[in-house]
Amino acid sequence: MARSHVAAALAIASLGLLITFHLISQFGLPDVGFFRFSYDSDDITTTPGQIPLLPPTSQSAVFNHEPVYLLGVGKADITGPVVEINMMGYADPNQVGSGLRQRLYSRAFIVGTNDKPEERIVYLVLDTQSGDTAVRYGILEGLKELGPEYGLYGKSNVAVTGTHSHSGPGAWLNYLLPQITSKGFERQSYQAIVDGALLSIKRAHESLAPGYLSIGETEIHDANINRSPFAYLANPEQERRKYKHEVDKTMQMLKFQSAEDGKERGVLTWFPVHGTSMLGNNTLISGDNKGVAAVLFEKDMQSPVGGSDGFVAGFSQANVGDTSPNVLGAYCEDGSGEKCSFEDSTCGGRTQPCHGRGPMFREADEGASSCFEIGQRQYLGAKALYLAMATKGKLLSGPVRSLHTYRDFSNYTFQHPNGSIVSTCPAALGYSFAAGTTDGPGAFDFKQNNTGSPGANPLWSIVRNFLREPSESQKACHYPKPILLDVGEIERPYLWTPNIVDIQILRIGQLLIIVSPGEATTMAGRRWKEEIAASASTLTLSPSTTYNEQDLPIVVLGGPANSYTHYIATEEEYGIQRYEGASTLYGPHTLNAYINATTSLLPRLFSSPESQLPLEPGPEPPIHTNISYNFNLAVRFDRAPFFKHFGQVVTDVAPSYRRGETVRVTFVGANPRNNLLLEGTFVAVEHRKGGVWVTVRDDSDWDLVYRWRRTSTVLGTSEVEVSWEIGAGGEIPGGLYRVRYFGDQKSWGSGAVEAFEGVSGVFGIE
Repeated sequence: MARSHVAAALAIASLGLLITFHLISQFGLPDVGFFRFSYDSDDITTTPGQIPLLPPTSQSAVFNHEPVYLLGVGKADITGPVVEINMMGYADPNQVGSGLRQRLYSRAFIVGTNDKPEERIVYLVLDTQSGDTAVRYGILEGLKELGPEYGLYGKSNVAVTGTHSHSGPGAWLNYLLPQITSKGFERQSYQAIVDGALLSIKRAHESLAPGYLSIGETEIHDANINRSPFAYLANPEQERRKYKHEVDKTMQMLKFQSAEDGKERGVLTWFPVHGTSMLGNNTLISGDNKGVAAVLFEKDMQSPVGGSDGFVAGFSQANVGDTSPNVLGAYCEDGSGEKCSFEDSTCGGRTQPCHGRGPMFREADEGASSCFEIGQRQYLGAKALYLAMATKGKLLSGPVRSLHTYRDFSNYTFQHPNGSIVSTCPAALGYSFAAGTTDGPGAFDFKQNNTGSPGANPLWSIVRNFLREPSESQKACHYPKPILLDVGEIERPYLWTPNIVDIQILRIGQLLIIVSPGEATTMAGRRWKEEIAASASTLTLSPSTTYNEQDLPIVVLGGPANSYTHYIATEEEYGIQRYEGASTLYGPHTLNAYINATTSLLPRLFSSPESQLPLEPGPEPPIHTNISYNFNLAVRFDRAPFFKHFGQVVTDVAPSYRRGETVRVTFVGANPRNNLLLEGTFVAVEHRKGGVWVTVRDDSDWDLVYRWRRTSTVLGTSEVEVSWEIGAGGEIPGGLYRVRYFGDQKSWGSGAVEAFEGVSGVFGIE
């Protein structure tokens, strides 16, 4: 999560948070290999940069066995307000939504056993920046209201993960810090996520049917790089030699297959790459590169040839912390064209000019072309693996189990791997947090790689101390992090960040899923997965059997999930204090604390004495939905300009277009916050076929863009521009087309909301 404008936020905060909260919001804050496949080029055609790796086992006789699992998949719309709400991710108060490039979704995957209804898990993949404490609470409370059959789903077995997109609407998180730039907590934004997540679970539950699960992996070499290699190199050389790359290039896939007809029902993948392809100057809502990948896969599977109705593709995040989609590296955008400083990502000593470059960085489109390209690379890698697994894959078998508890990381004491007794600290952010990253640079004189004495303007120490001066014990606990924000000890007007963290692990046979509330860096994720795998290898599948060589534990990591606890860096990376280390909330022992908390509970997922004992839930985190501030103004009313009506065409389309050109039309509009049109669309492209208008594009399509613009705040007038980027290929057939706009206007006085439509002129495509 990139942060910028921290200095402005702190300066305002120094005048008094409780009195000037609204002003603060205006200025803001800154931004294991489980088995190795052998590759046979005769099995599948590959795409450059993607190496499908095929497991040695065959599924040719899969239908000769009884179905192993009860499987369900579901998808629902979670697109919140697309205009007038600050976007979540870069924490830039000036990045306010102005329209929609692609709708956001919740994708639900349910796995259970046929003979034991209580053995069931739900894995949610949301097109959001992260999971969240309040969002998860809302989902769990909503499940209770769906009826007794949903009583199977609760704290233990529901995982709420985010794809880490930085291009969705904000104002839905539980704690104060991320609320500052979004002007507080906006109920409409929050409820869209909760309701959509519940609907996706409901659809997955209603689709439950016997089926098979298989797992495989591939390597995608051209979709991510390490944005903090200087910190990565601080890890022991002997450890680094075990890996070919500075980031994990492996994508793992879980494939859901129907037992009734053999059709594929869905895929769930894990691959680490930040959702920062769309740049900080983008104001169009989208699911970033993982949203692109998911929709491409789903639309492919719905094609007339070999289509599968209701297919759901989840592209979950993994150990994402130090990864970047800006695969060309970081360069100085100051006219020099030089590479940024390796140690601290600066240009001439300044952070602001240093920006990562995506594969299509020369396109002046706020990162849209690079975003689509990185999404497409993930989709192509996933599709190649999916095709390979049609004949080869590793079938999962065994029980479905889960555990969840809370741990207070403000002072979690445990035995360090070196034998000493250590503790975590109340949450705090270091000076390099304010420096941001190459995906989203910070502001003023903050730099990455700041340890000990940060060397920043002394003013920031004064500002910090006004909010809360960290105690000497807090400074010593976090050393060598110089504390900028002592967020874990500020409780005015309510908690700024979590101290209570979610500990959750899911098990499906040989597969173990670490559900991480923070962004683990590459090496942090590797260590965590290795420790879980090593611990699981010593445990029993049943009272009389242990893992054999063919059934070694398969471990994946998904997150950020359930809450948002910022970053999880290794101790060595923490010592460097680049952005990821400075954003590791609970001190240098954060990673080892997570490893200890999870491995100590792991026996509960196996046939052990501990599995028979109730698990203490731990201290409950606070829920702030009913006490959070909100300074976002409601929609007052909409009006059409004099002598015009809602939906009227202001600027019409041209009579004809060629492939590769862009269709544009402008309508008299109304504020889309009046009706989010969940499960619907704001705009559509219709093709005339056999005398009937058929929708061929809607809000789910990347190439159809909806932009809203307020023309007069006093009069309440606005316009909507729709643009359709016609592909240069032969996908779009020639013929007659038109654009349709769906809106809702709020009346003056009564506040009644009324739907309307607008239709462009007919145009041809040659």
